[in-house]
Amino acid sequence: MTSEQPPPAPRRRRLRLSIGAAVVLALVVLSGAVGLGILRGQAAPTDSLPLSDAGETSGPSGELYVHVLGAVERPGLYVLELDARLVDAVAAAGGTTEEADLAAVNLARVLADGEQIIVPTVGAASDAPRAAPPGDDRVDLNTADQVALETLPRIGPALAERIIAWRDENGRFQSVDDLLAVPGIGEKLLEGIRDGARV
Repeated sequence: MTSEQPPPAPRRRRLRLSIGAAVVLALVVLSGAVGLGILRGQAAPTDSLPLSDAGETSGPSGELYVHVLGAVERPGLYVLELDARLVDAVAAAGGTTEEADLAAVNLARVLADGEQIIVPTVGAASDAPRAAPPGDDRVDLNTADQVALETLPRIGPALAERIIAWRDENGRFQSVDDLLAVPGIGEKLLEGIRDGARV
């Protein structure tokens, strides 16, 4: 007499299919996101680094910074090529003024990054060779030739050549302690030279 209701199987089946489809779709989207992230991660070292980081990973930038002062037309900070010489820095600063003492600077000298260059005026050349006081027979590191340098204690032909090469490349010695920058000269050797040398 009582009518039986049909079992709700089709509705359950539809619900299961909907859940299954949603799970599959979520997995596809998740897989796509992971794949895209991997691809982006591989491109990151070359495409998304900040400029400062990219410069650090790619080696030398090919530039050096020098500060040019003194008897030049436009004193200031200049960016030059890595193999630039002092003449290039002077040219970048607009050339020298009429008062410049070019005999007091080595225009052919190779520059170093972060260097300060001062072009002196005539009569005020701090880089000009100084005359030895009367009775001073010490060796002047800025004017001595190889023979004179070899008169210093423990300085042989090889070290004398290195001192001259350093002087040609870097300009005048500002103090006897600058000898420490010459390959092969350490503190102990410098102490033996100090009393017989001057700048």
